[in-house]
Amino acid sequence: MEGIYTVYKPKGPTSHDVINKLRRETGVRKIGHAGTLDPLASGVLVVGVGREATKQLAAIVKKEKEYLAVIKLGETSTTDDEEGQKKKIQISKKPNYKEVEEAVWKFQGKILQTPPAYSAVKIKGQAAYRLARRGQMPELKSRPVEIKEIKILKYQWPYLKLKVITGPGVYIRALARDIGRELETGAYLAELERTRVGDFRHE
Repeated sequence: MEGIYTVYKPKGPTSHDVINKLRRETGVRKIGHAGTLDPLASGVLVVGVGREATKQLAAIVKKEKEYLAVIKLGETSTTDDEEGQKKKIQISKKPNYKEVEEAVWKFQGKILQTPPAYSAVKIKGQAAYRLARRGQMPELKSRPVEIKEIKILKYQWPYLKLKVITGPGVYIRALARDIGRELETGAYLAELERTRVGDFRHE
């Protein structure tokens, strides 16, 4: 059973739940994954089973990733996704396709991105989401990331569907939040599917 595998994670379980299930199924304790998927996200989770395989995961994490994302405009969320507390934003007019397109294109290439408050980014040794859940909203610094390709698949207010290809370290929840800020409509990530990690595909 030792080796690198692609698991299709459904919406619901955490990435850690998937690892625990694999440990029970295989009897192997040393199992890890390359790149966490939030519980509300589905798609490709690359796992390493066994000591030698888990050593390869650090390189796989750095590979290109591909996502299908549905963003809801007109509202914000405390977690930047469907899970958080929502707040409706009063807008004077709904943006048209050209305005959405211009806003989206601004995020293609090398950009600075601030991770979501509810993320696993460490602050003085503690995960940001643990601080956020205790009401201590963490101050996260922006960091350079790369969005290699971003394409609008469908736009029908209030939903915007994108295909996004990224380098490592990109939060699609943060991208959704920032597109909402750019459009002055607010936004959060309503659905997410990761369709590829490097050469590992959902097929």
